[in-house]
Amino acid sequence: MKVRRILVVDDMAMYRRMASHALVAAGYEVLEAENGEDGLQVLAESDVHAVVSDLNMPVMDGLTMIERIRANPTTRGIPVLMVTTESSAEIRARGREAGATGWLVKPYKPAHLLMSLRRICA
Repeated sequence: MKVRRILVVDDMAMYRRMASHALVAAGYEVLEAENGEDGLQVLAESDVHAVVSDLNMPVMDGLTMIERIRANPTTRGIPVLMVTTESSAEIRARGREAGATGWLVKPYKPAHLLMSLRRICA
């Protein structure tokens, strides 16, 4: 599947802008959401090919959002890249259990975001 539209979910506008800029420059279309609840709403309304999500957000965190993505037959196959400052083995294991496809630790270089996204969508 060719990835064309990416949903970036992060409560920090700076990280959403940074990810969006890198993705648009690489030829992707980008949709944005401020938390997991908003992210699920965007997924319900749009044809999204991959999700890049923060872990710690208000309203609904990234792990809960991933669990709901995986529980929905319409969205369960969408790759999800978790992008967070958390890097402990315990948190990564929780991410895998929830259904995260990949993990990238903040701060990151735009090239690392693109490489990680291509890897999970291959």
